[in-house]
Amino acid sequence: MANTFSVLFRGAASTDSATLYTVPAGTKTLLTTFVVTNTASTTQKFSITVAGVDLASGSSVSGNDTTIIEFKTLMGAGDSITAVADTTDLKFHVTGLEIS
Repeated sequence: MANTFSVLFRGAASTDSATLYTVPAGTKTLLTTFVVTNTASTTQKFSITVAGVDLASGSSVSGNDTTIIEFKTLMGAGDSITAVADTTDLKFHVTGLEIS
């Protein structure tokens, strides 16, 4: 069984709900960290859903600031991380451990 720490997603947020990562077949993923950076000068909101469960709903990050959310959530094959934000000025960096 191979365990690989991976960047699951890195990029700008979407203003429509978007899938950031889906666990590959035959794999489990331990979601570990979700970093949200706001490059705008005003407070912005975002929401994160993991495997259909809202884990951050309408959360805020201040202007020119970063929020780090530490997860220890095990996801099964086919489970997804989705997110949506007020603006593409929010940047997401998501890491985890893929177990196959």
